[in-house]
Amino acid sequence: MFKALLIEKNEDLYQTRLTELDDSQLPEGDVTVRVEFSTLNYKDGLAISGRSPVVRRFPMVPGIDLAGVVEASNHTRYKTGDRVLLNGWGVGETHWGGLAQKAQLKGDWLIPLPDQLSARQAMAIGTAGYTAMLCLMALERHGLSPERGEVLVTGANGGVGSFAIALLARLGYSVTASTGRPAEADYLKQLGASTIIDRSELSNPGRPLAAERWAAAIDSVGSHTLANVCASTRADGTVAACGLAQGMDFPATVAPFILRGVSLLGINSVTRPHEERVAAWQRLCSELDLAQLDDITREIALSEAIDAANDLLDGKVRGRVVVDVNR
Repeated sequence: MFKALLIEKNEDLYQTRLTELDDSQLPEGDVTVRVEFSTLNYKDGLAISGRSPVVRRFPMVPGIDLAGVVEASNHTRYKTGDRVLLNGWGVGETHWGGLAQKAQLKGDWLIPLPDQLSARQAMAIGTAGYTAMLCLMALERHGLSPERGEVLVTGANGGVGSFAIALLARLGYSVTASTGRPAEADYLKQLGASTIIDRSELSNPGRPLAAERWAAAIDSVGSHTLANVCASTRADGTVAACGLAQGMDFPATVAPFILRGVSLLGINSVTRPHEERVAAWQRLCSELDLAQLDDITREIALSEAIDAANDLLDGKVRGRVVVDVNR
């Protein structure tokens, strides 16, 4: 038996509860992992609360991240005792995820846990840090370098935003952070932001073109914010879009793209190839100041995850939430 969060749906009743499950209930997979830590991401909050229909199959164990030790394997890449981590691949939506003491999954979804990281550190980084690195890598492929100018990070107090600021600042970029919580300015400056702006500057309907401000941006918000970010990006600048905290809509015009040559890059962290995942995590190990993880992260027990998920959606959580599934 193992403990897990379980989401069930019966007609109009949507419920998430902490329960015990039997190993025989685990879904199909060629690797069984004894989970040590998982996380709470925005998508996990939606799944646990039922506020958005992200779960595709029921019953479902949520949790799009996990790190732990291989307990059994029929996959050529892994053997018993190997330390592994996982991000994405529909885990927590279509396949049981990491908010449990045990998971059974496809070995192709896993990557080796880097030697430089503990399981807890890997989950402190999680999908948020991994996505921030994918954004940075995409911007670099399109020519971004520190001398090009300021980089804007929206949703700055969230997980992706926090890691984006930390990574950019450590690489020598000048970072502007957009946040709805100006009281957290000291936290954002500690991460490396040089300028703080209120999200209200970007979150309302704006002009097709605005004054040129940023050389590039990492946006996890979407909707009017993303439209205004594009409208304010300098000529030949680049915007990496990876989230929809404000909304899935994109009420913009083509003006920034055809009059200024702005590029909009979509970042899909869910189904990246194995080699790209490994490369992103290796860069995180070398370019992220691991000492900052304590400032970005707080740890909770599995039993606290349901309440924390609602706090996350209500904007009450700063940075990352790591879940110790064994307490």
